[in-house]
Amino acid sequence: MKHLIILFSFVFIAALFGCKTTRQINKAIAPKDTTNISNRRSAEDSIKAINATMDVFKSHNIDFKTFNAKIKVEVVDNNGKQPDITAVVKVIKDSAIWISLSATFLNIEVYRVLITKDSVILINKQAKEVQYRSLDYLQEVTEIPFDYKTVENLLVGNPVFFNTDSITNYKEDERFILISSLAKDFKNLITLSRDNKLLLHSKMDDVDVTRNRTADVTYDGYENKNGMFFSTNRQIIASEKNKIDISLNFKQYEFNKELSVSFSIPKNYKRK
Repeated sequence: MKHLIILFSFVFIAALFGCKTTRQINKAIAPKDTTNISNRRSAEDSIKAINATMDVFKSHNIDFKTFNAKIKVEVVDNNGKQPDITAVVKVIKDSAIWISLSATFLNIEVYRVLITKDSVILINKQAKEVQYRSLDYLQEVTEIPFDYKTVENLLVGNPVFFNTDSITNYKEDERFILISSLAKDFKNLITLSRDNKLLLHSKMDDVDVTRNRTADVTYDGYENKNGMFFSTNRQIIASEKNKIDISLNFKQYEFNKELSVSFSIPKNYKRK
């Protein structure tokens, strides 16, 4: 089960950020900075500023047909640092997410996963086992309300659990823009760069205060290819009863190339 948690936590992640910049952002998102937009602006000017920011922010949303990447994955949990993982990911939008996980130091494939809109198939190559589950299995393992679209967005770096129709607070300073929203399951405070409105940080807190479920996601290493900004270094720190810290370093990535996924299962594999 521990390996499954690491596996599916990987699927739902984003980003590694430099310590100096992280400290700057943490300072920027202190409680005093989650207040409403400065009173020095009129209500009309405030609305214009928010709308202008959101228009640029939304324009950075990555729309794609296919996506494939090779990623170095580092995991630290309550038991300390785990062995590094190399992940190969293939995504056909609105259709299939194919993932292969290998132990980096041995270069041996350990897991292979296929996620569709209604199912999850997990192959454990070391144990020669295969599991068939509904998509709800992702929510059971992670205890987070993921659906297929959310998984896609996390892999390509689009924001998740952020409700653009329910913005509750807005704040600007000379470096950052902070915007908070309220969704069904999470309160989300995002940090954008002031100059080009790129997503730098997302702090999610459970609406249910009895759960104490939180996640901090940071994004760095942006590259601009063909007008598309993509974060190549990401980190997530999630906690409830336990804490897990996962870093992703995208070594290779491509969008909208011809892509197919195959998922053959050896006949001698045991169904679990």
